[in-house]
Amino acid sequence: MTALLEVGDVSVAYGKVEAVHRVSLAIAPGGIVAVIGPNGAGKTTLLGAIMGLLPSRGDIRYGGASLAAVSVEQRVARGLCLVPERRELFASMSVADNLELGAFQRYRARDRTIARTREEVYARFPRLAERRAQLAGTLSGGEQQMLALGRALMAKPTLLLLDEPSLGLAPLIVKEIFSIIAALRRSGMAILLVEQNARAALQVADYGYVLETGEVAIDGASDALASDARVAATYLGQAVVPKSLGPRTG
Repeated sequence: MTALLEVGDVSVAYGKVEAVHRVSLAIAPGGIVAVIGPNGAGKTTLLGAIMGLLPSRGDIRYGGASLAAVSVEQRVARGLCLVPERRELFASMSVADNLELGAFQRYRARDRTIARTREEVYARFPRLAERRAQLAGTLSGGEQQMLALGRALMAKPTLLLLDEPSLGLAPLIVKEIFSIIAALRRSGMAILLVEQNARAALQVADYGYVLETGEVAIDGASDALASDARVAATYLGQAVVPKSLGPRTG
C-alpha cells in the first residue's frame, strides 16, 4: 500500500544546532505510527517540519505529492492537522467557538457539511457538548485535551499529528485519551503520535520509531519494540531479554 505520509532524510536546524538529523519515516492510510524518545530528542521539531511550521531539508511527501512549496494552511486543507503539545486553545472563547475555528479552511471553501461534523464531534466528546458555552480556559486538563482534539477533527483531517496528548493528565484521563485515539483509528484516520508515554503509545500504534538526539535510533513493529531489551529498559521501566531489533541500518 502506498504510504500516506513519507518523510525522507529530513533535517531541521535552529541556527547552527541541528535538532533533527536525516529522519525518515512513513505512515500508511488508516495506520498509527508512534514516535517516542526522551525530552529534547527532536520529536516536536519533527512534527513542526511536517506541518510546515519549521523550515527543513529533505523530502516530505503527502499522498505521493511533495509538500515543499505547500503552506501550512494548504496542508490543513489537504487533510493534515496538528494537535500541539500546549493545545493552544483560545482560553477566553467558548468551547463552541474554539471548535468553529477548527473548520476555518472549510468555511472558506463553503463546505456545507460543517454542522454535521460539529455534531459528530459532540457525539464523540459528550462533555464538550455539555460545556459548549463554557470558556475553554475554565475546562479541566482532560477536557482541554478533548477540545484540542475536537477542534482538529473539525478540519476533517486524513492524517492527525498528535504531540504529547497525555502530557500532564491523570492516569484515568490518559486511558480515556488513548481510547479516543484508538477509536479515531477505527474510523479510518491515520495518526502520527509523538508521546513520552512509550507504553501507551506502543500499545495503540502499529509501528514505532525511537528518536534519540535528533536521529532514529531504532524502529520496528510496535509489539517488537515493546519487547526490545533496550526500549523496555530505557522507556518502559522494565528489563526483558528478548530477541533484540538492534540498531537501525540503512
